[in-house]
Amino acid sequence: MKTKLLLPLIAAAAPMFITGCATDAHYVQTGDKEQVVSLGQINIQDYANAANAAVKDLLASGALDHVANPPALLELSRIVNNTSQQVDTDLLTKKISIALLQSGKAQTKTVDHKATGYQQETEFMNDQKATRMPDFTLSGKIIETVDRAGSTRRTTYSFQLSLNDTKQGVQVWEGEKEIGKQGTRSSVGF
Repeated sequence: MKTKLLLPLIAAAAPMFITGCATDAHYVQTGDKEQVVSLGQINIQDYANAANAAVKDLLASGALDHVANPPALLELSRIVNNTSQQVDTDLLTKKISIALLQSGKAQTKTVDHKATGYQQETEFMNDQKATRMPDFTLSGKIIETVDRAGSTRRTTYSFQLSLNDTKQGVQVWEGEKEIGKQGTRSSVGF
């Protein structure tokens, strides 16, 4: 008798339990208030924030305005990953490149030093072909710092960038954007 009473209750509760576990997947605007914040990784909005801050600061500095042949030609060089995770630095450099191109202040090119980019460039120069050398190179580093106190964890990502004048061999601009995230880690994981 008890089984006959319990069975309808379980059957009625099962759909509510199953739907309670479902998610409402939907599109969100990058940078809106529905951002997912992860303590242990760099999110797409972190790259966007770092790139936007760097471009705004770089353009405001006027460093790109002092070239003989405007717009400035900027070579996007290596971004060193000093974090505990595998990072695709193109998520940062592509956003910077797009913003600089749209500003009209710079043209960009990317050289993969591992793919003999400089060797090819030197061969062109030796063949007396007209090749414009970059006015500047942009390089950088992403650094991760983790602090813990009890169950609270704070992760800070520092996006450091340097603009070097290729003719003078000096840095003409440096920028840094720090992005800090803090929260508690659950003691029970899935």
